[in-house]
Amino acid sequence: MTRAGALLITNIGELVTNDPAPLRDGGRLGIIRDAAVLIEGDRITWVGPAETPGHDPGFAAAAQGTPGAPEVVDAGGRAVIPGFVDSHTHLVFGGDRAEEFAARMAGRRYEAGGIRSTVAATRAASDDELRARLASFVAELHAQGTTTFEIKSGYGLSVTDEERLVRLAREVTEEVTFLGAHVVPAEYADREGGADAYVDLVVGEMLAACAPHSRWVDAFCERGAFTPEQSRRVLEAGSAAGLGVRVHGNQLGEGDGVRLAVELAAASVDHCTYLSDADVAALATSDTIATLLPGVEFSTRQPYPDARRLIDEGVTVALASDCNPGSSFTSSMPFCIAVAVRDMGMTPAEAVWASTAGGAAALRRTDVGALRAGARADLVLLDAPSHVHLAYRPGVPLVSRVWKGGAVVTGPGAR
Repeated sequence: MTRAGALLITNIGELVTNDPAPLRDGGRLGIIRDAAVLIEGDRITWVGPAETPGHDPGFAAAAQGTPGAPEVVDAGGRAVIPGFVDSHTHLVFGGDRAEEFAARMAGRRYEAGGIRSTVAATRAASDDELRARLASFVAELHAQGTTTFEIKSGYGLSVTDEERLVRLAREVTEEVTFLGAHVVPAEYADREGGADAYVDLVVGEMLAACAPHSRWVDAFCERGAFTPEQSRRVLEAGSAAGLGVRVHGNQLGEGDGVRLAVELAAASVDHCTYLSDADVAALATSDTIATLLPGVEFSTRQPYPDARRLIDEGVTVALASDCNPGSSFTSSMPFCIAVAVRDMGMTPAEAVWASTAGGAAALRRTDVGALRAGARADLVLLDAPSHVHLAYRPGVPLVSRVWKGGAVVTGPGAR
């Protein structure tokens, strides 16, 4: 939904733009103090100091043609940041795996095979049941400041079920990823040559059914899932069908996921928990984003990725929730920021950038993740004076109001 008319948000104590420019501080955050933002329709038309918009030629030009005075929202000296961009989720599924989580907390090791239990529950759910649950997750995302999100399939693992998952996901986001290569389903796993036979299905009939609803293709290149050769087949077939490439890699141990992602010019390689020096060097000299998923390590008790190492070596890092029922059942980007700062060596500024502009880079988007003229009007008003409070006050609901495409989706005025 896009708002009608112009909106001026003013008296912003700290505006995180992610648009570094002269006279702004905060490094890559491009912070403006005592700021204002002018919105018309679903786009930002001007950002600048709050005390001078009426005298700023850029403001006057942006406001030209706006009928009447803009609606004014007083931020009360609080902070405004770009809407979070969550570039890795699995939001269309049935059932949950709370018992598996409890067993893991009691000492059982995480393994990718638990995905099959969600596959069974998802196949048994109706479209309406999945759609209703998806709507509740979208509301949950908005309430926590996420305005752009990717959704993967991967819990159907049949032609019919994977097609309906990407179709349902496409109803709520344009960032849909076909993940037929999530794990080998039970009906193929126990037969001779079953994994390769399943890959034949994925790159053939399943891809043909899912590509029209998808923007991306992904593969879980990991022990217990798919070999590098199988993953390559899937990713190259998806690319030939016009889909962008993403990779699950290096979650459970060092492997070939990062190398494959860089070789195929993937937009991102996600997890990156176990990396060799060669992996880090390859990422640093590529356009592939390393997307880190701190909720996974929190939930599985694996070691956290070393974000400090990646950033210091020049790798572009994104943070995402990986919201899924098995290994990271959180949709909270503020939670991910707090964990990344506490346990992954990131500064608050780096974590906020990675959750906004970094996520946008992982989706190869230039219209979200930053607050500048021409960007989509996705903003989060925090009940705090600074972005630092997202890590400083973990678990506290600091998101006060959220605009998506200029319309309020959380807080006063939400529809």
